[in-house]
Amino acid sequence: MSNLSTKFMEISGKIGSQRHLVAIRDSFVAMMPITMAGAVAVLLNVFLRDIPTNMGMTGFVEAMQPIININGYVYFGTIGIMALVFSFALGHNLAVMNKVNPLAGGLISIAAFIATLPQSLTITTALEGVDSSVVNALKDLGLTIVSSDGVSSLEVSEWGAIALKYAGATGLFTALITGFIASFVYAALTKRNITIKLPDSVPPAVNKAFVAIIPGAAAIYATSIIAYLTFALSGLAMSDLISDYIQKPLMGLSQGLGSVVLLSFLVQLFWFFGLHGHNVLGPILDGIYIPALNENTAVYEATHSVANLPWTWTRGSFDAFAQMGGSGVTLALIIAIFIFSKREEHKAVAKLSAPMGLFNINEPITFGIPMVLNPIFAIPWLIIPPICVTIAYLATASGLIPPVFLAVPWITPPGLYAYLATGGNIMAALVSLFNLFVAFLIWTPFVISANKVKAGE
Repeated sequence: MSNLSTKFMEISGKIGSQRHLVAIRDSFVAMMPITMAGAVAVLLNVFLRDIPTNMGMTGFVEAMQPIININGYVYFGTIGIMALVFSFALGHNLAVMNKVNPLAGGLISIAAFIATLPQSLTITTALEGVDSSVVNALKDLGLTIVSSDGVSSLEVSEWGAIALKYAGATGLFTALITGFIASFVYAALTKRNITIKLPDSVPPAVNKAFVAIIPGAAAIYATSIIAYLTFALSGLAMSDLISDYIQKPLMGLSQGLGSVVLLSFLVQLFWFFGLHGHNVLGPILDGIYIPALNENTAVYEATHSVANLPWTWTRGSFDAFAQMGGSGVTLALIIAIFIFSKREEHKAVAKLSAPMGLFNINEPITFGIPMVLNPIFAIPWLIIPPICVTIAYLATASGLIPPVFLAVPWITPPGLYAYLATGGNIMAALVSLFNLFVAFLIWTPFVISANKVKAGE
């Protein structure tokens, strides 16, 4: 066990400390303030607009319209431009990693990303039921009229517009790729001193700006040339190409029950060997499942319905249904210890951990028992989250509960987290609490078995 632990920690340590993966993880973490603000705006509109509308409370909705509109502004300025924010954060973190000007790194990254986006926006409006003379008059005015299945549509194109589907969650992978390309070019040229050098008498702020001119211009040109060649060769914008052939397949693979269960198990396995499972696997969990969460949020904001949410499992799904009290569903362990444990040291740890466990902070119980390399509790520690994930996944896939589509602070108590993350779905809260009960049933026999082991053995 000692040799296995040493080897496992060596491998996982390398994964968890890989600089580029750390930069990705930190960039997603940096976006939490705006992600939460956007999620709060959508959640408020669920209770102020969507639920009252379904209940026929039109008067209440009309009275709340100013607040609903303000929440719409907040959403537009947060989740609506998620890819732009991420692009800056990634460029900043990569610049810090490469020890070059972080502010310039962030600005160059976001400029390089925007340079790859489609530069025009086409809006199509169906003219079904419109008199043919009106359609002909529109043609005479030089407007574009297209016909499909006998229905005419008016197409209006505008240059200089950025569609939210590129600036929002769908554009995250493009922002990731362009951020790496631009940051690599910028850092490489800066480190080779291919810069404009000014006298020492020049103020530092001005000097930093001039140093970044040549590397920054080269970085933006590099992504622009790639975007141009991509469109010339494939006929698709770079963002569309990445979304169709990289982002969607990767996220599709992440949606299988096997993938979800495996990741849940690996988080627990890393913890068992004393490593922070969520930090080690953060680039995967955040890089794939946060875009899914944000895309679900965007679809709900557009449709006001959970019927067409594209992704079954998102980043918040793990926390809502398989992390009650923290990794290992340790809130259930605390309850089992209170009821069945005869070991005073376990009871003492449980008493100290209970208040924090209610808010999903489980370091006191994890390291107080401890769980690291603990043979007594190894089995429940490793299997409970995958079991809970399976129950919630099947409930979601079957339509019993909607997918998680709102970001909620991870310290939100069990049950309430699932309720808020699914837009006020009571059944989701019940599934979360049911999982807590299942975890309690699994923890209980091991807590009873632990009574037979003396402290220190």
